Amino acid sequence: MNLFEQIRRRIASPQQTLMETATGTRITYGDMLKRTGRLANILVMRGVEPGDRVAVQIEKSPENLLLYLAVLRAGAVFLPLNTAYTTTELDYFIGDAEPKLVVCDPKKRDGLVEIANKHNVAALETLDANGKGSLIDAAAEAPADFADVPRAPDDLAAILYTSGTTGRSKGAMLSHRNLGSNAEVLVDYWRFTSKDVLLHVLPIYHTHGLFVACNVVMLAGASMLFLPKFDADEAMRLLPRVTTMMGVPTFYTRLLQHPGLTKQATAHMRLFTSGSAPLLAETHREFSEKTGHAILERYGMTETNMNTSNPYDGDRVPGTVGFPLPGVEARIADPDSGKALPQGEIGIIEVKGPNVFAGYWRMPDKTKAEFRPDGFFITGDVAMIDARGYVQIVGRAKDLIITGGFNVYPKEVETEIDALPGVIESAVIGCPHKDFGEGVTAVVVCQKESTLNEKAVLDALNARLAKFKLPKRVIFVDDLPRNNMGKVQKNVLREQHKALYG
Repeated sequence: MNLFEQIRRRIASPQQTLMETATGTRITYGDMLKRTGRLANILVMRGVEPGDRVAVQIEKSPENLLLYLAVLRAGAVFLPLNTAYTTTELDYFIGDAEPKLVVCDPKKRDGLVEIANKHNVAALETLDANGKGSLIDAAAEAPADFADVPRAPDDLAAILYTSGTTGRSKGAMLSHRNLGSNAEVLVDYWRFTSKDVLLHVLPIYHTHGLFVACNVVMLAGASMLFLPKFDADEAMRLLPRVTTMMGVPTFYTRLLQHPGLTKQATAHMRLFTSGSAPLLAETHREFSEKTGHAILERYGMTETNMNTSNPYDGDRVPGTVGFPLPGVEARIADPDSGKALPQGEIGIIEVKGPNVFAGYWRMPDKTKAEFRPDGFFITGDVAMIDARGYVQIVGRAKDLIITGGFNVYPKEVETEIDALPGVIESAVIGCPHKDFGEGVTAVVVCQKESTLNEKAVLDALNARLAKFKLPKRVIFVDDLPRNNMGKVQKNVLREQHKALYG
């Protein structure tokens, strides 16, 4: 079934508010049906056929979400791209995914024309943060009626690019079943109803903000206050109007610094959830003491959506991500042999269920390597399951860095640093950071005559890498620690600089 049909069936009333902006603009479910119909008609007019990719690099807005739904209705594949990606990075994504249509910010259109032509993109449309652009202008003239394209459960609904352990980013292929089944489980597990109002302050080019937050709200027939980004003052101002909030650890550390965060101010709230990066147990306890609410932490990935969650009823244990969700199997395995390990032992967490993605776009060998013969997906995350059955994420294999909820593969940053004049080599690591979970940190060895400094490195990287990939600090050393085989010991570097960010 088309995911949009699942959403349509949950609409209790066309007059129910789907989303409202900070400025008071209100979009009902009935409005959504009409406006997504117009957008879907434009997609078809621009040549988009079932299975075609629609790449989108635009700022968060209600129209951005409506475009996602229109792509589903047209039977196409939604490809959201981080707004921080540079043209160099977009060249790779567009070349790899070969989208039929690309939608970008009007200010970025000129820079994308050459890339679109190079990769035979059929149409290039625009949409800005205020919901204006060529796509919306065209949709205004299109009919609202649209016959939704039927989709099989295993047909693709979206592709999300994720940093991997080697080479370039990989496109995780997510089916209608993957997204729909996971959202339905979360609606039930987290007790969402049509009476809920979500404070939506997450980006929507990311699993958390789009597939968790938006899909859950819509499959519950609920509403959301749809803000462009997180701001502690604005969040506290609007808190009386909502029942639930989804955030990343950074949001909660900033709320804890706000004088308005009290038990009285949060007494009406039903649920606070956190994900995308590890929540410090200290933050969990401090928030509970200050508000009386235990943040519900869960664990997911781009490739799987949500795998585990602390319980709605019962202990939400700091430092854990709870239990496998209904329908999801999880096990801890030896990273080399794949043999399942006993409870309490540390290994790689592997998962299996209807939420697990179909594989990596045009990477059959990589897909095969990431799945066990019995269908379990090898997450690459190091974890253990304790005596009570709670999953604890211990770290990540392959040195993947998660900063502010975004994945950064060190090799990509190292390649850019190593290309700078005067650099001999570099090692990029993640160091504990209270706000971001991990701060991207570059350790650089330069030639003796080099005058390269931290600012020069960051300035050089600024045009080559998305902002979230940029090192927060650049440290210069005479040499890097190595083992007997000559491999750089990043674990030693992480230990040396673990207190870098306080």
